[in-house]
Amino acid sequence: MNRNDVTEKIITVKVSKGIQWADVAKKVGLSKEWTTAACLGQMTLDDKQAKVIGKIFGLTVEEQKWLQVVPYKGSLPTPVPTDPLIYRWYEVVSVYGTTIKELIHEEFGDGIMSAIDFSMDIQRQADPKGDRVNVVLSGKFLPYKTY
Repeated sequence: MNRNDVTEKIITVKVSKGIQWADVAKKVGLSKEWTTAACLGQMTLDDKQAKVIGKIFGLTVEEQKWLQVVPYKGSLPTPVPTDPLIYRWYEVVSVYGTTIKELIHEEFGDGIMSAIDFSMDIQRQADPKGDRVNVVLSGKFLPYKTY
């Protein structure tokens, strides 16, 4: 057994029981974005969170322990994603990445936006021309230090 096996079990139970990530997140007490990432093997849960997830998805004590192991982050199987939705994010970064970088540096200076001290919010936005996906990414700015 490994973390990937636990992720596959979580996904299998989610599909078979028709579970929604937002409902899981409410029970855990965290955002749907972070909770989903944790269930998909990209975040580390503490003991209390792992027990809640374990109860929802019928995980054994051993499987719950795997949720508490620091994962190998990065879940894409190929350097250039082939899934159409994920590829569009790759496209956004390919087209607008230098613009995002330039504007962040102009506003904040030389540094990066943290993906550790980070939050994300994904919402459906009604629009008469077709609903839109509203994604807000918020990361702490980390300046490069001199030494």
